Amino acid sequence: MSSQLSSQKKFLNQKNFSLYISSQEILDKIQSLASLINHDYADKKPVLLVILNGAFRFSADLVRYIDIDVEIQFLRLASYKGTESTGEIKKILGLTTHLADRHVLILEDIVDTGLTAHQIWQDLQAQKPASLALMTLLLKPDALSIPVECAYVGFSIPNQFVVGYGLDFDQQGREWNDIYVAEEASQPPKGE
Repeated sequence: MSSQLSSQKKFLNQKNFSLYISSQEILDKIQSLASLINHDYADKKPVLLVILNGAFRFSADLVRYIDIDVEIQFLRLASYKGTESTGEIKKILGLTTHLADRHVLILEDIVDTGLTAHQIWQDLQAQKPASLALMTLLLKPDALSIPVECAYVGFSIPNQFVVGYGLDFDQQGREWNDIYVAEEASQPPKGE
């Protein structure tokens, strides 16, 4: 097997994965999203609220291309076990700043069922921010069980299990530079 072909396939936790979105496609999309943030939040000094663990890589690359003043905060939630959402959101680590009258941009790695994003939205709205918006690298519109408004979307993807670039499969695969899809699924992502 050539090294190029082997880099397009991965094996993790008894599952085969195929290359889905390359690291270059991800970085190109992130630069586009950062340009939007630079424009939309000029002179607003937004709070970028990074949802851990999955959005750590996305947010780290995004801020490299943001050239306005921002404050970065982290919120850690858990709702996955294996390849399925549990439907239960457990807040593990909270905010350390007040958000009243601040412009808040939530950074997610993926929005699939929408339950986590909805819960975060409800909690943050109670703090009466000046504005609140959601940015996600990946959106699974067909998997949404609750409506979620995403102001910024990197890629819309079918309801497929993906791993890599911060997304994990039982805490493994986050370090992969590309995003891979479980081999039973193979529809291409749609850029927004």
